[in-house]
Amino acid sequence: MKRFSALLFLFVLLSAGVCPGWAASFKKLDKPSLADQWFGIYVDNERVGFYRQKISETADGYRIEGDGSVHMKVMGFSKEASMRETYQVAKNLTMRSFDVVQAINGVSSRVYGKAGDGVLRVKSENNGKSSEKQLKFKGELYPGPALNIFPLMRDVTRDKSYKTSTFDAEELKIKDVKISILGEEKAPDGRLALKLRNNLYPFVDNDIWVDAQGNTLYESVRDGLVITKAEDPKQLGAFVGALAVSKKDLIYDFSLVRVEPPIKDLAKLTGLTVEITGWNDAIPLLQEGGQTADKSGEGSIVVKTGSAVVLPPAKVAADREPYLNPAEKIESDAPEIVAKAQELTAGRKFTREIARTLAAWTADWLKDTVDDGGSALTSFKGRSGNCQTHARLYTALARAAGIPTRFVSGLVYQEGKGFLYHSWTESLLGDAWVAVDPTYNQLPADPTHLKFFEGNTQEDMAPIIAIIGRIRINVLEAKY
Repeated sequence: MKRFSALLFLFVLLSAGVCPGWAASFKKLDKPSLADQWFGIYVDNERVGFYRQKISETADGYRIEGDGSVHMKVMGFSKEASMRETYQVAKNLTMRSFDVVQAINGVSSRVYGKAGDGVLRVKSENNGKSSEKQLKFKGELYPGPALNIFPLMRDVTRDKSYKTSTFDAEELKIKDVKISILGEEKAPDGRLALKLRNNLYPFVDNDIWVDAQGNTLYESVRDGLVITKAEDPKQLGAFVGALAVSKKDLIYDFSLVRVEPPIKDLAKLTGLTVEITGWNDAIPLLQEGGQTADKSGEGSIVVKTGSAVVLPPAKVAADREPYLNPAEKIESDAPEIVAKAQELTAGRKFTREIARTLAAWTADWLKDTVDDGGSALTSFKGRSGNCQTHARLYTALARAAGIPTRFVSGLVYQEGKGFLYHSWTESLLGDAWVAVDPTYNQLPADPTHLKFFEGNTQEDMAPIIAIIGRIRINVLEAKY
């Protein structure tokens, strides 16, 4: 087709979430659905990305926020892209201002501006350079995320069509688009919907199915080659979590948690107290491993690590077996793992010394990559993997050596940037759980390790969907 890159941002067209229940017929809406919703993006039935969108009401209109990442390979084309967008719109969803930060194949840019009197004033920043331009348009201008909604705020009569304009933040162009109402039918997933079609992409149909509240249910480009569909966040949680802890460029900007004030002299840091806002109160607060976590208000917690907290006497689990037994992707009973553990621990009597040896060996044995190297046994043989891979292999070795060890995940600080999602371990050394990071060869792990989840399966990481892209961190105290 003429411009394949447009497909990368089909998720820009999405409206907010899915609501249960159906009207007998589709009627004109007074306002868009206010929701925080997640969408999966698929190519040839393979999930290649996600998009999250939130619509909130303001005094004079609505605020539409969206975040997403996608990695697509279709017909010889390959692109990675991530974006964060914010639009201020009027009550009728026409655009007033916008701010879009995006990265395409590793090239980052920011585009922002305001609309008024038939002119869109655009400012762009790319590689330290900035420029300005004015784009003229006639009639009304809508942001991409409003294209599937505004027809339902007018007339939903079958065969009704609308011609309007939208702004392409990638190409910095105003584009004319025709949106047609094809009538009621079931969406490909079986839900009752109103079917729309637009000509945003040249030479191919862009079919959209929305519910009675104007929420996009399903979108198909080129007869299902590229599909975007609303999904339960739990279904996307494992996918997003795996991307986040891999620290891939694809999701880097989305998952990075910036912090105020920045943490300095990381090597000298002994303790940390931070307040985390935007927290989901349904997620259990994990203690031990050199950490305490307490609620400080609705959607707010305070986490203390290292010398910032004096831990009470450890409550050692009576049942240590779960932390000694083999588990999914942690084959602590595999002959190769057992033999290596015996080799590395020969002649060493003290548990902490053994743990330190296993962590150092793991950090040296595995080449650090952004891709998951698989299970402990697979990575032992393949010798590469990301932080999850390091944590699994160390956990397997430690359990084979008789040290109760568990796999944990959360955030770790990257100097000069902020907190990124990361996985490490905790080993029971003496009467206390101690954080051990076999990726960075740290025992104990530095105080910037903030633990949120326990377990190495995708399901264990799924709750990340409730906080990723939402939380903010304020440093209350840094101890040196």
